[in-house]
Amino acid sequence: MARIFITGSADGLGLMAGQLLAEQGHSVVLHARNERRAADARAARR
Repeated sequence: MARIFITGSADGLGLMAGQLLAEQGHSVVLHARNERRAADARAARR
């Protein structure tokens, strides 16, 4: 599987894409502008 870096991934389509790719077994790295948005993205994990 691939290692994928997604910018703009703290919410919306970027977050959804990251979740779908992770579910398929890819190693996904999400990027957030600040700690709060990073925490929100972590909390949104399925």
